[in-house]
Amino acid sequence: MTTAEAERPVASGSSSSTANQRGVSRVLAKLSHSLAEGEFYEAHMMYRTLYFRYTAQKRYEDCLDLLFDGAQKLIEKEQESSAADLCLLLLDTLEKRGPIAEDTDNFQWVPRLGALIRGLSASTVERETLIQRVIKWSTTVHGQFGHPALHKLIAHVFWTEGNIESARHHYLLCQDGSLCGRVLIEISQSKGFQSEVDLFVVQAVLQQLSLKDRKTAEDTFNEYARYHPKLLRHEFPYKEPLVNFLYFLFRLIDMKSVTGFRALRKLYDPSLKRDTSFMKYLTKIGILYFDEQPEHVHTGAPGLGGMFGDIFNRLMQGFEDEDEEQSRPQQQRQRQSANNELD
Repeated sequence: MTTAEAERPVASGSSSSTANQRGVSRVLAKLSHSLAEGEFYEAHMMYRTLYFRYTAQKRYEDCLDLLFDGAQKLIEKEQESSAADLCLLLLDTLEKRGPIAEDTDNFQWVPRLGALIRGLSASTVERETLIQRVIKWSTTVHGQFGHPALHKLIAHVFWTEGNIESARHHYLLCQDGSLCGRVLIEISQSKGFQSEVDLFVVQAVLQQLSLKDRKTAEDTFNEYARYHPKLLRHEFPYKEPLVNFLYFLFRLIDMKSVTGFRALRKLYDPSLKRDTSFMKYLTKIGILYFDEQPEHVHTGAPGLGGMFGDIFNRLMQGFEDEDEEQSRPQQQRQRQSANNELD
């Protein structure tokens, strides 16, 4: 942001606003000098001062531009802790401003925030908090789980750092099944045994289906089944029982056949017992896609940790709340019928 832009008047003719602009101009001049002289603590404090002044005046766009530019400059100077603090102030400003009508403006901050996260090393203590805050903010402009492009950016950061599990969690939420399938292939080949080649894709696909993301789930399955070099066949019928299970599951979802779904689960029960989390996902899939009567299940998906686990657990809790609401009218009718009979 230039000094001229910072001096743009808020209320023309107001002496108080003119004084404020002169104050801002002086701080900006000192800020530029501090950065040039390597006085980064002083620069950090001046950014915070301007943040409070701009937000008090509701000059949110100016504040956002200033903080984004400042965070980038501090990252370049390897002042990551100070940069992360400015990133958190940027999130505060976005939240105070609130979503605006133009989606393009809301979503232009997704790649910007992704770039800032990418610029911070894993050792920066504030980065985890920043990632959580960024995802929380994105849920206000793009639904329950945040913007898929944001998850893809974060997943790439974790992947390049070798944090495979965190990367996998975010790839599952990026709504890019082909990419997710390729990532699972790499994880399977580097981390798994030959006997587990089917487990990697089954867990991921069942999780995606439980997240109401049918298209991504099938794209993930198709990519994995078509290109994994350790699968014995790359088209139906497959040699691995659980890969066949997924193939049949998608067909039954299309048919909405609850009888077929129950028969399929019974047929593949020995294989499904290889991972205890599968039954929980299948319970939710039965409710979502086959209108099965809900059963109360314990929240908390085995095998999921960290932030993604929290997200998934909240979703599971949400499903149970919906299930209880859906079953309540039926229970009331049953009680009314019983009362009528007693009368």
